[in-house]
Amino acid sequence: METEATERKKVIFSAIQPSGTITLGNYLGALKNWIDLQDDYNCIFALADLHTITVRQEPAKFRHNALEAYALLLACGIDIEKSPFFIQSQVNTHAQLAWILNCYTQFGELQRMTQFKDKSAKHADNVNAGLFTYPSLMAADILLYQADLVPVGADQKQHLELSRNIAERFNGIYSPTFTVPDPYIPKQGARIMSLQEPTRKMSKSDENVNAYVAVLDKPDDIMRKFKRAVTDSDACVRRAEGKDGVNNLMGIYSCVTGLTDEQIEKEFEGKGYGDFKTAVGEAVIEHLRPIQERYADFMKNKDYMEQCYTESAKLALSISSRTLNKVMKKIGFIPKAF
Repeated sequence: METEATERKKVIFSAIQPSGTITLGNYLGALKNWIDLQDDYNCIFALADLHTITVRQEPAKFRHNALEAYALLLACGIDIEKSPFFIQSQVNTHAQLAWILNCYTQFGELQRMTQFKDKSAKHADNVNAGLFTYPSLMAADILLYQADLVPVGADQKQHLELSRNIAERFNGIYSPTFTVPDPYIPKQGARIMSLQEPTRKMSKSDENVNAYVAVLDKPDDIMRKFKRAVTDSDACVRRAEGKDGVNNLMGIYSCVTGLTDEQIEKEFEGKGYGDFKTAVGEAVIEHLRPIQERYADFMKNKDYMEQCYTESAKLALSISSRTLNKVMKKIGFIPKAF
């Protein structure tokens, strides 16, 4: 007889902002792992468009970016039959719980957030309150779904720790209400670096377009970028300290082929970096080809996408409302009569 522990799959919540280009680093570091988690966990995915407006957006471009990101994530393999995938702004419980959690988050805690400091410096002309309280909204996103696990990169660990602190604080005041989430750290592909400065993380905001590969880049552009990737003078394909460029290319090649470092080193034994870069480029192109084809199909079928995000939003609202109602009752709000 199965125990309750084996019957219940753990809940994973993850969200991504629709802020434009999705890079190979975003895909291999996060999105590919999302897809692989769907069979083993109850996954809930969101397009975090409320988070995006801490930076001023041009409305038409903002809408297009959101649709493009939604289509691309479906194309990457999110299966809404298994995992609801909704647009955050369409589920009003997120904003409502965020306000409540603001009142259980200390000013000093938010001041210590390194992302607030970094983004304030980057957008000095628009240091708004939303940028400051952004982590409370992130906590609401996670805690609404009683998430057991949250996939996080190094830049989000601090925010998840704050979410844990808020949950524990609320639970301590009112009795257990929120599941305290743990980080989910993927085993590989967690950190894809710049092709031009391999000591830095690959980023769409890099001024050098050769530093990153976008998931929707054309094959010729992908190959050109890999051929220009920075390596070293060793001319030997092996993983070692100080060989940041080669280590990064090996990591990318491993992610898209499934080969181990030992297998990669054996494959390119006696070959130069030219052969290796070409092989990595070809492997990435072939890996991204079906994603790009599915993306094009989804963008031609916006009615289907609307059906996907609407049904997912209804399910997300149903799940999250249970948590929000419990929170409001414990605080002492008068319950709605409708």
